[in-house]
Amino acid sequence: QVQLLESGGGLVQPGGSLSLSCVASGSIFGITGMGWYRQTPGKQRELVATITREGSTNYAESVKGRFTISRDDGKKSVYLQMNSLKPEDTAVYYCKVVIRGYNYWGRGTQVTVSS
Repeated sequence: QVQLLESGGGLVQPGGSLSLSCVASGSIFGITGMGWYRQTPGKQRELVATITREGSTNYAESVKGRFTISRDDGKKSVYLQMNSLKPEDTAVYYCKVVIRGYNYWGRGTQVTVSS
């Protein structure tokens, strides 16, 4: 069984930074894609950033130039560095890991950007 645990969320002022981490545990063989998504009440979950096993990245237009996704396969972890945060970045952030074609999700971590 695969489990994902996110950490690093919290309250930050506009313009500030946060770093999210997600570590996978359990029977894990062959992680391919990893990514971060976010969701606000009443809205669908949306892509924030993804990274392939080869290191290719993809970002939502709204976060390009501010967020950076990275991964450490040895630690079975994916990270999201968030800079220049805006109030509209407020959401629950979820990590996703793709293993042999199956998607696994974490339980989410709250990020609140407010003065």
